[in-house]
Amino acid sequence: MKTTNTAERSTGEILRSLKTGQFTTITKIEQGGALQARRLISGSITFYWRYTYEGKSDRVAIGTYDSSAPPKSLAPTDRGYSVTAAVEACRSKATIQADKAVVGGYREHVAATKRTHESAKQVKASAAEHTLTKLLDAYVDYLEKCERSSFADARSIFKHHVAEAWPDIASGPAASLSPAQVTDMMRALMKAGKGRTANKLRAYMRAAYQCALDVNSLAAIPETFKSFKIVSNPAALTKRDALQDKADKNPLVLEDLKKYWKRIKAEPGIRGAALRLHLLSGGQRIEQLSKLKRADVTDTVFTIYDAKGRPGQGPRKHAVPLLPEASAAVSILVAKGDGEYVISTDGGKTALSAMTLSNWSQDVVGDTILEFQLKRVRSGVETALAAAKVSLAVRGHLQSHGLSGVQAKHYDGHDYMSEKREALDVLFKLLEVKPSRHRAKSSK
Repeated sequence: MKTTNTAERSTGEILRSLKTGQFTTITKIEQGGALQARRLISGSITFYWRYTYEGKSDRVAIGTYDSSAPPKSLAPTDRGYSVTAAVEACRSKATIQADKAVVGGYREHVAATKRTHESAKQVKASAAEHTLTKLLDAYVDYLEKCERSSFADARSIFKHHVAEAWPDIASGPAASLSPAQVTDMMRALMKAGKGRTANKLRAYMRAAYQCALDVNSLAAIPETFKSFKIVSNPAALTKRDALQDKADKNPLVLEDLKKYWKRIKAEPGIRGAALRLHLLSGGQRIEQLSKLKRADVTDTVFTIYDAKGRPGQGPRKHAVPLLPEASAAVSILVAKGDGEYVISTDGGKTALSAMTLSNWSQDVVGDTILEFQLKRVRSGVETALAAAKVSLAVRGHLQSHGLSGVQAKHYDGHDYMSEKREALDVLFKLLEVKPSRHRAKSSK
């Protein structure tokens, strides 16, 4: 529509006389351009700033005209702009145009502002999506995929001592976690008397962040770690408390092992058979033994899988000889069903949990052995065999530990089955032997 001349009429008259769709120039702007108005089909009037840049004219909407606004007000009301406020808005835009003329003018300024805003929105959205909790979950999933037995422990620690204990930090961006925050988490655990857990939390968290750092250089790490955009490892900048990493060396003494054997030897059913298999196999790790499968059992040997070690290397097969008494225990267990797992309460469909097996041992022992825990059986077996002159190497092969050296990894191909069987024979004899009369008298 044609623009009208407002030189001889008041601004109010010009605005009231505007026809639908008609533009009119209200006043020129000292900094550049002019204030214009146009009546819309709805009847309302909208202000515009009109300017010319590099030979091309352009209009930028200011806002709706508010006829009830104070005439000299410089700021818009809830309903719109007075003429004075519209002029002020035009001046602001004209100033930006003059300042940004060499880099695209007002329009490029608006576009750049929009890009910055969109980028900030994306960063915020990414931060909401890539939280500390999700990074830790990704690490636990990775451990589980690699068949690492520690995944359950890591998941539990992250759940209770990060997600539940520090919800604001856990729901915040993983990339924003600071070493001080990791230290605070550890400090809270140590105050609660959980120093070992504090060190484990740090270790698991450090490993999770290291995965995110190594994802661009190590193909074995899942690509999902890339999205967290981690550039530093906050847990690596903290220190563990070495005093909390003391070995839990509290083995059952031989006499208590004998008491335990006497109890489980008489225990009927699945419970007794499972506990006898555990002890007579040399105190294998409960988490590994509880997942024993029928396919991995023969008349003389069973195989479990040691998942301890670095992620991506896969579990190591660990073959254990079966003494006749242990083989008899296996027969009792597999007779209860035809499912996949040997130690099970539903016919082998699902494996028995390590916690259930530990609880069974507590129930059988009762209060006959002070501070009894099933994990003490493993160290008790090693201690008893050491006292019986079974070598360190054989004990390591029997219990699947201390086998990570260069010699064992690359050169020693012997399966140690005969040595392991001899060690188990020694263990069985130690459990079965009764105190002599001489020893009984001397203890009085």
